[in-house]
Amino acid sequence: MQRLESERMFVAVMETGSFAEAARRLGTSSGQASKLVSRLEADLGVRLLNRTTRALSPTEVGQAYYERIRLLIDELDSLGEAVKNRSGSVNGKLKLTAPLSFGTAQLAPALVALAQLYPELILDVSFSDRLVNLVDEGFDAAVRIGQQSDASLVIRKLCESRIVAVAAPAYLAKNGTPKRPEDLSTHHCIVDTNFKEREAWPFREKGRAMSVTVRSRLFLSNADACAAAAGAGLGITLVPSFVVGAAIKSGALVPLLLKFAPPPVPIQVAYPPGRHLALKVRALVDFLAERFRGEPEWDQGW
Repeated sequence: MQRLESERMFVAVMETGSFAEAARRLGTSSGQASKLVSRLEADLGVRLLNRTTRALSPTEVGQAYYERIRLLIDELDSLGEAVKNRSGSVNGKLKLTAPLSFGTAQLAPALVALAQLYPELILDVSFSDRLVNLVDEGFDAAVRIGQQSDASLVIRKLCESRIVAVAAPAYLAKNGTPKRPEDLSTHHCIVDTNFKEREAWPFREKGRAMSVTVRSRLFLSNADACAAAAGAGLGITLVPSFVVGAAIKSGALVPLLLKFAPPPVPIQVAYPPGRHLALKVRALVDFLAERFRGEPEWDQGW
């Protein structure tokens, strides 16, 4: 077991590039990480890593050893998951990451229901708009919004969300209602900086994509904050409908330019591939797929 612990640490160091990051991934100290790798080198009688004050790099032997031992550890982990899955019990720690706004508004109630369904499951959930590396940071799965380009992950679509421009009735009564996207140039706009093109808002007319440059004095990195500012009458914002669906239904916000709305964005769950998918991950994916199946509740009734 001590040898396997050392080998796992060596793989983590190779994949993260530092003892500190490897230690963080495996839940120990950087000093212990260094000791484990040194112990492995002593057991093998070879140097696996070149160490300098600034960087780590594998020796030729170290690189070859990493490529072989990583496959063996992956196979051992897959075997362990296969045995656990045969028990049919959903248990253990499930580490999940999800975007902040969607996570707190829509995903959290679903996860509460999941926890109630599987009382032996431990949920460790991080709500953050930072794009994390699932493997490097030890996450089992991620909920992500928008098209995904990471071919190393398995992707399953859950649902879609509209992207909608909204404003408070009081703002529109004072400043008028835009009829076309180009009219936004004369309005106060509230920018969600999570969008790739912050001040170039996307729209669509007769099936063709278009964008409009907006002016703003409010740049906020959270869609809920943008919606709150719009609700206070400070201007028009463009945000996902899962953030403002309830406010639209209640009349607190008014949807604008719907016939020019850009294509909806997919909401997906992503997880690393494996020959034996952990039962806890399969349970999560299947539960969320059923929970969000069909037209989302936040898009109904308006």
